[in-house]
Amino acid sequence: MLRFTIPRDVYHGKGSIEALKTLTGTKAIVVVGGGSMKRFGFLDKVVEYLKEAGMEVKLFEGVEPDPSVETVMKGAEAMREFQPDWIVSIGGGSPIDAAKAMWAFYEYPETTFEDLCIPFNFPTLRTKAKFCAIPSTSGTATEVTAFSVITDYAKGIKYPLADFNITPDVAIVDPDLAETMPKKLTAHTGMDAMTHAIEAYVSTLNSDYTDPLALHAIKMVSEYLVKSYNGDMEARAKMHNAQCLAGMAFSNALLGIVHSMAHKTGAAYSGGHIVHGCANAMYLPKVIKYNSKDETAAKRYGQIASFLGLEPSADALIKHINGMNKELDIPSCIKDYEGGIIDEKEFLEKLPKVAELAVGDACTGSNPRAITPEVMEKLLYTCYYDTEVDF
Repeated sequence: MLRFTIPRDVYHGKGSIEALKTLTGTKAIVVVGGGSMKRFGFLDKVVEYLKEAGMEVKLFEGVEPDPSVETVMKGAEAMREFQPDWIVSIGGGSPIDAAKAMWAFYEYPETTFEDLCIPFNFPTLRTKAKFCAIPSTSGTATEVTAFSVITDYAKGIKYPLADFNITPDVAIVDPDLAETMPKKLTAHTGMDAMTHAIEAYVSTLNSDYTDPLALHAIKMVSEYLVKSYNGDMEARAKMHNAQCLAGMAFSNALLGIVHSMAHKTGAAYSGGHIVHGCANAMYLPKVIKYNSKDETAAKRYGQIASFLGLEPSADALIKHINGMNKELDIPSCIKDYEGGIIDEKEFLEKLPKVAELAVGDACTGSNPRAITPEVMEKLLYTCYYDTEVDF
């Protein structure tokens, strides 16, 4: 038996943030990131609309990119003090992901982070509050998914939390917010969306419910991402919808080892973080080549290529993605990432442990081709040096 879960309400289109006025409650806490939503006036709109809905409003500001365990705990404490019946998060994937985890600790102060790291092990939520998510970036789709990614900086690990309980009640997909994205962020989040859709389509848990969403999202990203990157705001609006559709697909079909690798390499190196969407973009062609040794996966990659009007093969899809990456100024390998900030010696020293952690990641189980830590080492090696996947 499979399950298909999305928010009860998805408001979309320009100006849809005004739907906040329709929420019913007495108190709302707004979880937000570093300040762009305030600078562009969207945070003020959120507060205004919630007050029009008759709610007392409290802000929890300053959620960092790649939110930490410590930030989650602080936010949960603020919620326990304020006792909101709505949690509203606005911004990129980071504040929304953080707010999802805060939600669990608000309602269940006695739970532990170790408990939540076990996939689909969350306690039943909505005993105190409902959740509304408003994304400002076009990639993570956390506004419609059962996932959250939290970083333990002390251990250098990103934890993907997974449970249908943390699927928001309301998603507001307003393209006005996406117009504020810088160019590089547009590229990285867009390729994150592409990876979500492709991995969902070839996942071992794909279904008749997820396939149409995944395929249409892939086609939209292929058509609109480069235009969006180059400043076309109509294309930017289309991308905001595309990433949401990809999210609906992968939240229910799950993902694969592109994400396993991105999760475990993101915070592993002293030189700096590998931005999640960029990691996905670099690793995706290598993983397609690896997975295409599996007959079923090869067939499904061919179906994606055919849907895009390409030769129906995994190699044609790889060529297409590499071409998009080039147009988006995304490097082909870790060695070239941000001018070479990931030290080669450190990468090689940490390779066995990172590979082991990647194989143990929650996303690995639904990948179409099995992988061992030893083979994962080889695959990550090809991602560092941009060498051929011939195994």
